[in-house]
Amino acid sequence: MTMTSGKPRPSDVLREASEPDWTAAVTHRFVHELAAGTLDRAVMRRYLVQDYQFLDAFVALLGAAIHAAPSLPQRIPLGRFLGMVVSEENTYFQRSFDALDVPEAERVAPALATPTAGFQALMREAAASGRYGAALAVLTVAEWVYLSWAAPLAGRDPGWFVFREWIDLHSGPSFEAWVGFLRAELDAAHEAADAAGRAEIAALFRRAVALERAFFDAAYQP
Repeated sequence: MTMTSGKPRPSDVLREASEPDWTAAVTHRFVHELAAGTLDRAVMRRYLVQDYQFLDAFVALLGAAIHAAPSLPQRIPLGRFLGMVVSEENTYFQRSFDALDVPEAERVAPALATPTAGFQALMREAAASGRYGAALAVLTVAEWVYLSWAAPLAGRDPGWFVFREWIDLHSGPSFEAWVGFLRAELDAAHEAADAAGRAEIAALFRRAVALERAFFDAAYQP
């Protein structure tokens, strides 16, 4: 565990408190099959269709974090990442949907898996709170979980661009710096919060990790 001024980092404490869901998510069968290029394309199709349904709520959550952030130095990286999500990442989804023959109706309004609906609701709850720490709790999980499974796979070529670029989007120096920023901001927000604020952050963090694990599981359920 990383130490800050002789104390455990709050983000490390939150992560450890989310076990066993954290480890189950970052070492999921989905991750191993993606890296090996053996992931069933029907599984990837279900996964991406559901993941795309997060985009609207995720953008709104980033917007809420920008609004609640204490000053411009925090708003700049949040805004920069928001721009990437609505450009590079959105383009990846559309190219992948084309390759997977996903019709427009399924891209826009598919039946939602239970974890998808749950994560949408969680993001909207954190955004509606208006509290920076609440927004950071969910954002940090969403990004840190993905870095944790993707970083060991950086540079891996599983053969198909849909697999390879999903790894690339969630690894590398830029994404590592982004997650580092979120963790540092979450650490600071947790330290500055009162008891109720820390409890809220912890609860949102745990719920987000459990939903990440459930989301990977749901991709295997037709």
